[in-house]
Amino acid sequence: MSEQQKRSSKDTMSILLGAAFLMATSSIGPGFITQTTVFTEQLKTAFAFAIAVSIVVNIVVQLNVWRILTVSGLRGQDVANKVLPGLGYFLAFAVALGGLAFNIGNVGGAALGFEVMFSLDQTTGAVISAAIAIIIFLWRDLGKAMDRFTQILGFVMIAMIAYVVITTKPPIAAACNEIIKPTNIDWKTILTLIGGTVGGYITFSGAHRLIDAGITGEENLGRVNMGATNGIIITSIMRFLLFLAVLGVVVTGVKLDPSNPAADAFRIAAGNIGYKIFGVILWAAAITSVVGCSYTSVSFLRTLFGNVERYHRFWIIGFICASTGILTFIGRPVTLLVLAGSINGVILPLSLGSVLLAAYRKDIIGSYHHPVWMTALGWIMVAFTAWMGWGSLQNLSKLFGG
Repeated sequence: MSEQQKRSSKDTMSILLGAAFLMATSSIGPGFITQTTVFTEQLKTAFAFAIAVSIVVNIVVQLNVWRILTVSGLRGQDVANKVLPGLGYFLAFAVALGGLAFNIGNVGGAALGFEVMFSLDQTTGAVISAAIAIIIFLWRDLGKAMDRFTQILGFVMIAMIAYVVITTKPPIAAACNEIIKPTNIDWKTILTLIGGTVGGYITFSGAHRLIDAGITGEENLGRVNMGATNGIIITSIMRFLLFLAVLGVVVTGVKLDPSNPAADAFRIAAGNIGYKIFGVILWAAAITSVVGCSYTSVSFLRTLFGNVERYHRFWIIGFICASTGILTFIGRPVTLLVLAGSINGVILPLSLGSVLLAAYRKDIIGSYHHPVWMTALGWIMVAFTAWMGWGSLQNLSKLFGG
């Protein structure tokens, strides 16, 4: 094998790992950390079953989306437009709106992480964090910069959470037993976890990264499977480690501070060092989510609008600036967050449904034959998430007085 071929193979593996971490870190933001802490305090070891179910759903959704999109070489909005003209525009609008709303929360989380680490006011922390994210998108090789950034911070989060797990000594055997023989199945919690793991833009972040890198076509399915599987494994490890870290604290009977339960859990686990570790984890989770959310949200607009395609990195920077500006001058607009959350509920069933229909369109995927079992499980997930989305639409109706 020539040196060039070796470099090419190494670069490909780096892109696959980068796409995996982009997907994983996109789903692991400030909301993820708080959500996991709150549910762990409420359900204790029983939360392990909810995590396991959300991982199964994640596997089905991600493998279907990554395989079909990369075989077609088309992003989610383009596949949707081919299946039903106009649907891609709706999905692009919904993803961009939801992405903007949630990115405001991501920037806020990064600001809070900075405050914990360095005692800086949150406005300063938000601006510095946004500037760091913008530098990533000004880098000449944008893809490589994004891959390395998410990989490094992803490993940092895993290592620090693992340290806290060792410190708290959680009942791991009891948690594992809950996965096999659950004593308390809370479907509302499970639905919330699924929305936070594969909802909105998150489903498409890794696949869009591979498409941008040119890792497409049926000949690359083995690599695509590897990337998707790695992303699912990374997400699962982070979720379970965070769950175990908090579980080791709450099983002692201690009550967490409801104003910031995650920070309190880390402080109880390891004192002031634990509190600072929480700041690092929160900032890393938030800033990687800013990067993933901004990149993926704008990627949904690129092929629909020529101006966005030509200047996409500047649109991404503008997206980050808009999120930071809204947070700094307005705060977190409740109406926008409710609206985005409601619309977000209908994105997954529509987008996954269009992707599954595309799997049987020769003009989209050519001679590729999608596994029947993946399609069947995919449609079950469409029905499952459509049920979830119905609740979101009801929220939207209430918001506008319907």
